[in-house]
Amino acid sequence: MSTPATHHARPAPPKRSGGAAALGWILTIGFNVVAPIITYNVLTKDHGWSEFSALLISSAWPVLESAISLAWRRKLDEFAVVTLVFLVITAVVSLVGAHSARALLIKDSGVTGLFGLLCLATLLAPRPLMFYFGRKFATDGTPESTAWWNGLWQYEGFRTTLTRMTLVWGLAYVAEAAVRVVLAYTLPTKTMVVLSPIMIYAVLGALGVWTAMYGKRSQAEGERRAAEAAAARTAATT
Repeated sequence: MSTPATHHARPAPPKRSGGAAALGWILTIGFNVVAPIITYNVLTKDHGWSEFSALLISSAWPVLESAISLAWRRKLDEFAVVTLVFLVITAVVSLVGAHSARALLIKDSGVTGLFGLLCLATLLAPRPLMFYFGRKFATDGTPESTAWWNGLWQYEGFRTTLTRMTLVWGLAYVAEAAVRVVLAYTLPTKTMVVLSPIMIYAVLGALGVWTAMYGKRSQAEGERRAAEAAAARTAATT
């Protein structure tokens, strides 16, 4: 049975601050993507650091962003926490086992596979992983837009959409990792060196397109049901 909240239209998002959104994305991309990559490459290629040590140092950047977010907005940025967890997983996987070309390819698969398992594990948490990813992309980080996004959790359709997205992402990455492990043992290493990154970006692109399309379709369906419920209430009162 639907709860009363599901019969009302979702509140419209507050007007986004372009400056706050731009600054938030600059910090997010800089601390979670650009800085870790540059740090890793400089330490491994120019200074001869091990992959594990370089990844460990690179993981300090998301920690720094979390500290800035905590001091600035008085709240912890879950997106930075997830990035940190992902870097830690990568560091642990790179440390374990042999360091042959095939082993490194399998370790890459282990990273994406563990990310998929992380997605599936959050289905048991109060809110799935895609709730936090969605909030990062759909809001500008201001208290008003964050409160709007958090408030959407009361709607059954919203909860179902994000739970289903998290499930699909988790299953897709677990399956992608399993396929790449099998291919790493069956195809020549030089073939997999080319194929492996293609598979990674192809799966990410496909999931991104599906997520956008499914999100729009779910939003349209929710608005349609809200309109029908409103029309039914109007007819009942007249």
